[in-house]
Formats: sequence, C-alpha cells, structure tokens
Amino acid sequence: MEDERSFSDICGGRLALQRRYYSPSCREFCLRCPRLSLRSLTAVTCTVWLAAYGLFTLCENSMILSAAIFITLLGLLGYLHFVKIDQETLLIIDSLGIQMTSSYASGKESTTFIEMGKVKDIVINEAIYMQKVIYYLCILLKDPVEPHGIAQVVPVFQSAKPRLDCLIEVYRSCQEILAHQKATSTSP
Repeated sequence: MEDERSFSDICGGRLALQRRYYSPSCREFCLRCPRLSLRSLTAVTCTVWLAAYGLFTLCENSMILSAAIFITLLGLLGYLHFVKIDQETLLIIDSLGIQMTSSYASGKESTTFIEMGKVKDIVINEAIYMQKVIYYLCILLKDPVEPHGIAQVVPVFQSAKPRLDCLIEVYRSCQEILAHQKATSTSP
C-alpha cells in the first residue's frame, strides 16, 4: 500500500511524505523537498556576474569575468553535489534494521544502516534552532556496556526538517514496527 501526503518544513516550505507499507513488519517513508528554484539560481548567477562586470569596468581586467563564471559554475556544482538534498528515505524492517538514505540533487546517494539489535527506541526530540523550538525524529542506540544506557542519538530527516505533524505520522508507524519486533522476539 502506498500513499502520499503534503506537509511543511520548519520554515514553511512544502514537503511530500510518501509512505509505503510492504508488510506489518516493513515500511518505508520518503520525504521529498522542493527542487532547486530556477528563479533563485538565475538571481544569484546574475548578481555575481553583474558584480564581476562592474569590477571589470573599473579594472579593465578580463580575468575578473572569467573568474566569476568559473567560481559560479564550481559553486553551483558543489552545492548540487554536497549540499542540496532532494529526498530523504527511512526504511524500517523489524527483523533486520533501519536504513536511512539521502539523495542529493546531483544524483549522489548517501546510505546509513543500523542493525535492529542496536536500536533501543525511536523518539521525537526537541531542540532550539534559530530562536525557536523545533522537533526532530531520532533513533536511540543501545550502549553495549550499560544495558539501560544510550550510546548514540541518530537524527532522521536532518535536511528536510519537517514539522511535528509529519514526524508524528512517521513516529507512530515506527513504534508499531518496534512493538511488532519486540512481540515476535519475546514469543517462543
């Protein structure tokens, strides 16, 4: 089963949450951010090139124009390859683990896998960000030394920064899978 709902991020931007239910023990959540705006890209490029043309008219050095074009292109490629994330995916399978994937605008993907045996819980936490309180979903990892301790907190959907209503949807579904996993692991 698959459905898609629209939410907003902490700044009011649009996000699309696509939920896929493969089985009671396997679900996938895909959070898509808006694509790079052609208007903002054009505005930044024109601003840099106009400033370079202004310097060119003062200095009469053509290297300034060449450098502006080169820096703009390198900056755009760096932004698309290392910064702009188009999609973040959370795949949770109760017998196997949790996989988090970030897909960049350039097509590059970054994947992290956490074994289910290392997962203590999935919670919604709060933080202060730019003079406001925001909420984020995080995975608590068990401490191998102390059984009741937490070794690490792994945030989910770091780039998209969805609002609480979106996080609650994902949280409830993840808790259902964790409860299913605990029930199947304790039954003989």
